[in-house]
Order: sequence, then structure tokens, then C-alpha cells
Amino acid sequence: MKFDEIGVLPEPEDNAAICSRRLDAGTRIELDGTLITLPHTILEGHRFAVRRIAQGDAITSWNTPFARASRDLVPGDYICTPTSLQAVVARGVEGLPTEPSATNEPLDPYELDESALHLGQQVTSVEQPGTFLGYPRAQGLAGTRNHVVVMATSSRSSGFVTELARRFDGAAAGDGVVPVAHTEGGEDEVPNNLHFLLATLAGFTLNPNVGAVLIVDTSDDVVSGQAIQDFMREHDYPEIKVPHAFFTREAGFEHDLTTAGALIEPWLPIVAAQQRVEVPLADLKIALQCGGSDAFSGISANPLAGLVGAEVIKHGGTAVLAETDELIGAEPYVLKNVRDLATARRFLATIRSFKERVGWHGHTAEGNPSGGNVYRGLYNIVLKSIGAARKLPREVRLDHVIDYGEPLPGNGYIFMDSPGNDLESVAGQIGSGCNLIFFTTGNGSITNFPFVPTLKFVTTSERYERLHAEMDVDAGAYLSGTPMAQLTAETFDLTVRVASGEPSAGERAGHSQVSIWRNWKQSGPREGISISTDGRQSRALADLPADDRDAPLSGQPLTGLTSRRRTPARLLTVDDRLLPEAVGLILPTSLCSGQIALRLAGQAELEKWAGDAVTRMVALPHTEGCGSSGGASEETFARIMLGYLLHPNTRMALLLEHGCEKTHNDYFRSRLVEAGKDPARFGWASIQADGGLDAVGTKVKDWFSSFDLSRPVEHDGDLGALTIGLEARGPLTPDTAEALGLIGCEIVGSGGSVVVSSRSSLLADDNFRRTAFGSVAEVGPTIAHGQRPAAPGWQVMRMPGTDWMETATGFGASGVQQILAHVSGGTLSAQRFVPVVEFSKDPETVARYGDDLDAVATGDAADQARIGLETIALVASRQLVPKAVASGNVGFQITRGLLGTSM
Repeated sequence: MKFDEIGVLPEPEDNAAICSRRLDAGTRIELDGTLITLPHTILEGHRFAVRRIAQGDAITSWNTPFARASRDLVPGDYICTPTSLQAVVARGVEGLPTEPSATNEPLDPYELDESALHLGQQVTSVEQPGTFLGYPRAQGLAGTRNHVVVMATSSRSSGFVTELARRFDGAAAGDGVVPVAHTEGGEDEVPNNLHFLLATLAGFTLNPNVGAVLIVDTSDDVVSGQAIQDFMREHDYPEIKVPHAFFTREAGFEHDLTTAGALIEPWLPIVAAQQRVEVPLADLKIALQCGGSDAFSGISANPLAGLVGAEVIKHGGTAVLAETDELIGAEPYVLKNVRDLATARRFLATIRSFKERVGWHGHTAEGNPSGGNVYRGLYNIVLKSIGAARKLPREVRLDHVIDYGEPLPGNGYIFMDSPGNDLESVAGQIGSGCNLIFFTTGNGSITNFPFVPTLKFVTTSERYERLHAEMDVDAGAYLSGTPMAQLTAETFDLTVRVASGEPSAGERAGHSQVSIWRNWKQSGPREGISISTDGRQSRALADLPADDRDAPLSGQPLTGLTSRRRTPARLLTVDDRLLPEAVGLILPTSLCSGQIALRLAGQAELEKWAGDAVTRMVALPHTEGCGSSGGASEETFARIMLGYLLHPNTRMALLLEHGCEKTHNDYFRSRLVEAGKDPARFGWASIQADGGLDAVGTKVKDWFSSFDLSRPVEHDGDLGALTIGLEARGPLTPDTAEALGLIGCEIVGSGGSVVVSSRSSLLADDNFRRTAFGSVAEVGPTIAHGQRPAAPGWQVMRMPGTDWMETATGFGASGVQQILAHVSGGTLSAQRFVPVVEFSKDPETVARYGDDLDAVATGDAADQARIGLETIALVASRQLVPKAVASGNVGFQITRGLLGTSM
């Protein structure tokens, strides 16, 4: 084969080429008039030597060293690092070398030569700036869309705003009513990401695509509507000039939905009446993002997005680059053309700050490339960064550097500090004021945002054809000969059309999600955990303190008190087990497949894909598996995911990967094998590999429909067959604490298990400890977060934070089949998989939130215990659906532990 048919050289001076197709060992290539034979298989997107490279010499792409040769290399040798070779071996590829041929280029801190800094000019403006059809706003820029937004200030209101927006589906309200539901601000203490969180939420309210906004909080939120208002005033934000209101939840869920809905109703005709008019293209603010990147991102999609962004700048508009850790190693390229020395210094300061923050948690930027990135040819962060930096064309000047969610300071080209996590980074850009998103992808990322349209550029034509219904731009046409100037002109025209109202592929698919830069637990260096910014003091996971890495514990139960009482329940016989229900589970392997899993589970429930074999279908969307650090947080994540796959109530389970995440299907196959389980028991589907949303939906349906399982049969049992989680939120009276202890005593005495969180107020209560354990002595954890107990009995689960949804998620992964929570001062969201039963003795709580309670506790401790046990039995017998579940106030959120951070 001729080189031009199978290889791409990023720059003529580079000594490594990118394979544009898979080449098997033995393939012969004509290179510079010489015939070479490949000694090993090389996958599409991976690199091979095109010149002799001596041992220890730099291997380059775009004239930037990304690796060093481990031995003398000759043309045709497969260039692979330890991590890239491992990623390919894990996918079962044959014909590979037994040893890597290169090592990663060290991440030495970049030193700026200020005397050589090039202070350039911005691209020349066009003589006649263009226009698009947008929605003018009194506070400034015009919008590309016109949505009514229902925004939660914290995760505590996420279920509420999601259900509230759902009740306005199909309403005539401009481009529709959409929720902003996220994971942040739900803990009891002030989060370390508070400034970023407030800035982003404040920016959401002022984004030009928002035609009206309702801001929802709960009465005890740290991140409240008032906190947002105070932040906006203190930082000189303009007033919100679209219809808006602040709403605090203070009664039952249905009552509050009705009250909040009444606030939104008058806005609908106002928003619906607004018309698009001709507005300057200078009002266009483009968020530049990449996700699911591959080796061709820096060749086709990223340069194309950057050049179209440059055209927008020529018309007076703005392009905003982000993802700080995905520019580490590309600092010389980014600073090749900069406005002034202060801008260059601030850019480098954001790099240092990011390195420090992840270093506090024991990580380096090398944790950024996902499994999909590496498999598709991005071996390390340097290689990923120099490709990502191509969204900044050489002729475009870097004008400003801003913090996450900070309002845009002007037009031109701007860099915003943010993590490489796509969704978290996008949220900051929207908070800064972007009203259109360019999202480049190699694997075919399907990311979309609720009220800002996304144009997705895919790097190769083959991948575009496979996912054409989800992609907008075939940047791969450049690889097959279409001039970049032609692609730029065509894509700029598409940009103007979409800004003017033409639906993007993501909007047509109707899928979107929000994730704000997640809280990080460490706020400074810690001896024995933190590492230096050059990444050369890292430690093995096993060497870190057990609590910090959430290491597994013995799982042996505590010695506690028991009772001989038995509460009967009508359970189900399922595959020779006695269970309260049989669940069909669709488990997304990462954040990007979560919303699709949710949609498929809803369709499967409605159409009974699994017939009568299951009692209900569940999906568990979450924010993890990609764009987050590895190590301890990854171990906790994997344990939680396996906990649900192997949960007693799970009868059928299918894993749905996006396709480019760190924790893909093959990752979980390996984890199941390690756990001694047969991967063939489970279904496997891939949004990208199976050909997009429609194709993967058909595959999921076919898998669930392929079984001929018997219908579960009712059978008499008692609560001793169950594992129950006990929780208390808010003040607890002595008799109610005793009642919860009595409930646990009966379940344990009947042969069941009771799990209590290590952060629960129950364990701080002498009355509970005396009733449950016969002593007021403190008790410690017996299981890690989400760990399955080794034997039935009293168990305490380690909990790294106070967020309720993360606590409930950990309970479920540990095998808990139902949670009984005493609430005082407010109610809780339900967990998607595990029923949450709420009861209260507090008169004020009963008066205000009685409609949300599943039971009211009355009488002495024994009476209250009996009420709690009978309510558990009713739910376990499927005679009572917990109120929070029935109302749609549900969620699922995975903890990152003490050492997890966004990458």
C-alpha cells in the first residue's frame, strides 16, 4: 500500500504517522520510495515510526514530543506506550508486540520565556458583519433559543424540577420547558466548589437562551436562591430581566408542584409570543468542546471547529475554549499568539492551579485520557492536548482567560478554566454566556445541553455514517480530500442556520443532561496522599490510608441485639430466591449513556420487553465513568456498579456503554470475571459501536425479549428475608430512636440484615445504640461504601459525605432492598432502584409534609416500631408504592469519595 492510503502525518517534520485504517502484521507499505513490512498489528488511530528513532529520542506529533523511544525504532515499528498497549490488549486484539516501544513524555512544568512571547493581532474583521435570526434580550445578547428553564439550586431539588418540567411537556412555550437538574450542593456543609457553583447557576439565569426561569431550592439548602441573589449582587451581575421567580419547597411534593406550576403558567404565552428577528452575528458566543476524542480529532474536527469559530470572531462574535487539563503539554501552542503578557501568565496560572487541585487528591493530568481515548490512539495527556489545542487556529489570538462560569469579558477568543469532563466543562461555558456549542468527537459522543443547541463534529466519515442521525458535521471529509476551506464555509453556514432555529441532531434526538464541576473533598495538600505538580511522587493505591481510598472491610456483622418477633410479608419466589421484587436493570456504564438508558427503561416498562419475568424496569443514570479521576474513586465506582448488577432484586441486567468512556463494557466484563461471575449472564450494548440511538434501542429490546423466564410466584415470608437500610434525617426524639433500634432488632433476629450509614445521626444517638447493640459505645464501619456484607446482621456502611442520594446509592449497592427513613423538618428524594419509605413522629413535619409520608409514627417506641415494620412489609409485599416513587421524586448519585476529582 502507498503511505497516503493508510497514514496521516500531522506535520511534515514529525517522525510518527497516524494509521487511518487498521493494518495487520505483515502489511507492506511504500514509504519514501522504500518498501517496509509492519512487524505488528496497528489499529486505526495508532502511530508507527516513519523515520529511524534512537532509544531515548523524542517521538513527535505536530512537532511536539509526546513519548520517548524505549529502544531503537525503524520505520514501520508500532509506537505503543505501556498504557496504550494495555488498552488494546484488553480489547482482545491479536498480532501485538509483547513489550511497549515507548514511554510517556514527562509532564515537566512549562516555563514561559516572556522575552520571546508573541503579542499578535486578532483575525481581521469582515467589512460587512453578518446576522442571524435570534431572540433579543433586554439584558444584552440575543438568544439562539427561547426556553422556560426550571433550575434546581442543589441536587436536593433535582427530582422536583425534572418532574415539574415533565408536566409541561408539549406546552406552547417557545422552545419548551426544560429542567436544570444536577448533582451539586446537596451536602450539609459548605462545598469546596461553592464559588463555581454559584457562578454557573447565576450565569444560567442570565444566559440569552433563557426566556423565563424558575429557581427552586429547599429551606435548608446551603446553595439557595438567596445565595445566588447575594452572589449576583456582590459580583455586579446585571438584573434578571426575563420573567423569573424564586421558589422554596416547603410543603408536600404534589402541593409544591402545583404551586410552582402556577408561577410558570403566566410565562408560557409571553415566551410563546416572542419572535425571532435579525440580530448581529456578534451576539453569537460559541462554546468549543471535545469529547470521545481520537487520533483524528486534531487532524479534522478540532481544526474545523476552530476555523469556524474564527469566522464567527471575524463577524464580531466569540469563541470559548475550555478543558484545562486537556491543554497540559500544549502550552507552547496555545501561547503562540496572545494578546498580552498578563493573559499568558493567567493561562499558565490556571494550569498550575488545576495540577495542584488534582494533586491534593493524589492524581495527575495523566488520569485524564479515557479508555476510549487511549484505544482510539490518544496514548497520553500530551497527545490528547496537542490535538485538543487545534481548536485554536494558529492565526487566532488568545484574548482573555477567565474562571469557570465567569461572565465573558468581551468578544474574540477566550479560554475558560474547567475540567476535561465534557458535561462539567460545558456547564461552565453556558454559565459564562455561550449560546451555541461546537462539540468535536472521534468516537461519536451524543452529549447535548437542555437549553443551548449542540453541533457535533465527528472526525471520520466512517464514524459519521455509522452515527449520522446523532451527528451534524462530517469533518472526516477532510481526510478524503475535501478542502478545509470548503468545509469551513459549509459549516459556518450550518452554524448560522442552527443559531437561527434549525434543530441540531441532538435537539432532534431530544436528549440532554447537565453536570456542574463536581465538588472536590480536599482543599489543600495532605501528607501521604498529595503529589507534586510534576506527577513524580505518586503512590500505589494500596499504600494510601484505608478510609481515604474506601478500602473494603471484613463485612462481618456487629454483635447486636435481636428480637423473636416476626412481621409477615407476601414475597416472590424468583429463581429459587425469596425476594420483594424482580427488577430488569439497564445500567449505563458512564454519564453519557445515562439519559438514553432512562429512556429505554421507560419504553421497556411500557411495552413489557421482558414480559412477566420482571416486576419493573429500572435505569440508573449517573455522572461517573468518564471525566473523573481513577484510583480510589474508580474502585468505589466499580464496586457500586457491580453491586447493582449483582443485587438480589436484579433478575435481568444489561450494560449500556456510550463507547468511549474509561469504564466501557469490556472494563466491566473484566470486573465481573474478577468477581467470579459469568459475563454471559448479562446483556451488552453500545451506543457508538451498535450504530446510534435507534440501533442500540433495537438491540436492547431484542435482548430483554429473548428470554423465556417464568413469572415470579407469590409466597409467604417475613422481613427476615430482606436487607433493610435505616436512616434518620433531622432531630430525633429518644422514643423514635429506640423504635428504629427495635425495628432493626426484629429484622436481624429474623435472619435479615440492617445497614446504617456511618454518618447517620442514628449512630450518634445513645438510645439507638443502646437498643440496637446493648451499649452506648461507639461503633465503626463494617463494610466500605457499597460493599456487600459477608454475613447477615447489623452492618455499618462507611460514608464519605452527607449527601442523601449518595448515601442511598451506597445502600443499594450493598444489597439493601428497602430503606426506612425517619424524617423531621423535610422529606427525602427516593432512590431509583431501592424503595425509600418515609415516616415521621414530628408534628410539624406531619402537618407540612404529611402528603409525602408513607406512615405517621404514633404511640411509644414499641408502637412506632410496629408501624415502621408493617409499612416495610406493605412495600415489600407490593401493596404500597412509596409516595416519593409514585410522585417521580427520584434520583441516583454516586459518590467520588475523598480522593475523587474531575479530570
